[in-house]
Amino acid sequence: MRTKISGISFITCAVTLFFLTGCTVEPQKIEPSPPGYQIRVLLDDRAEKIFFEVDDEYEIINWDTSEISKAEQTVKEIEITANGNAVKMGQHRFETRRLGLQPHNAQPFVINHNQKYRGELEIIVNADNKTLTVINIVPMEAYLAGVVAAEMPSYWEAEALKAQAIAARTYGLHIKSRFGKNRSWDVRATQANQVYKGVLAETVRTNNAVNSTAGLVLCCEQGAGCEPFGAYYSSVCGGHTENSENVFGDKIEPLKGVECPYCRESTKPSLFYWPTAKFDKKTVTKNIIDRYPSFKELGTIDKIEAVRESKYDGNLTRITSVKLTGSTGKTGFLRGDDLRLAIDSSGTKIQSTCCTIISLKDEFLFVAGKGFGHGVGLCQYGAREMARQGKTAEQILSFYYPGSRIKNLY
Repeated sequence: MRTKISGISFITCAVTLFFLTGCTVEPQKIEPSPPGYQIRVLLDDRAEKIFFEVDDEYEIINWDTSEISKAEQTVKEIEITANGNAVKMGQHRFETRRLGLQPHNAQPFVINHNQKYRGELEIIVNADNKTLTVINIVPMEAYLAGVVAAEMPSYWEAEALKAQAIAARTYGLHIKSRFGKNRSWDVRATQANQVYKGVLAETVRTNNAVNSTAGLVLCCEQGAGCEPFGAYYSSVCGGHTENSENVFGDKIEPLKGVECPYCRESTKPSLFYWPTAKFDKKTVTKNIIDRYPSFKELGTIDKIEAVRESKYDGNLTRITSVKLTGSTGKTGFLRGDDLRLAIDSSGTKIQSTCCTIISLKDEFLFVAGKGFGHGVGLCQYGAREMARQGKTAEQILSFYYPGSRIKNLY
């Protein structure tokens, strides 16, 4: 839906663009992606219902029979639910567990009142016959427009935004290739992969970063030649990025840690350092066992000890492996970042593993915290500072992913 912008509104948007995240009323067009370069984004895997709306004609595809139904633009939102082995859309029941909705003319669609996306929508009835898996099938460049705007403030320097776009494109293609073959989707729309917020997050500046780097990815020498790799990134590394082998198990040259003198220069102390996080032992035990059921044999987790750490200059120590001791006397081991996200799935309280863990009688303390995120690959605040100092996107990426090079896929 297009919105006419008055002179006053235009000025307001321009000011917002500069100081906040940009005017989202009329985002710049996105460069097209070649056939085959689409990505399936998991929006929800347990939806009881969704509401669908689009301002154009669209096709409804029964993927079991390949039957295609033509539909007019929606006058109002249409409710979509699971109905046994079928999908119910408004008053119509489609005899399929997998339904596709494809708007004409690349028209964005809206779900759940205010979530706007490019591409197509796929609905899958889950095994319980009550809930839905909701997937946005979207061209890679359009996907990136919704990622870059969500992962990095649009008012940051253009070269930092370009570096973010290339890293995000590389990461998305890597995850799709590595995991997408064995499931109905490629990436989640959350920080579990990359945050993706669709059209309403887009801004002119972030779309410029995507368009100006269209098709560019990072690659390194692997078995089949120079191939894209998991170009991870995090908010604040705290002074040294981490070797990916210690966090994700990826043992490749560009994902070895590097000293980062930059993020400290551009990060507020309140973000660079984080306050003590407290969790009672019952909560810690429940959260860990929910994610790792095999630890149930430990009983209540009484003690957490760092057994492996990365120590760097500047008083930076990152916990890479921990030992859990339970009330039954049994023990278990976890990677540091797996522990962090098991206890605090939001990652907003235990912001990194650059901290000290103290086991008390009834609770655990995570103290002297530094940095934000897993610390692997590009440090976003460091990238911003490098861009401030005049470094290009290529120089930023070369610094944080040593031994990599930029390759044009399309």
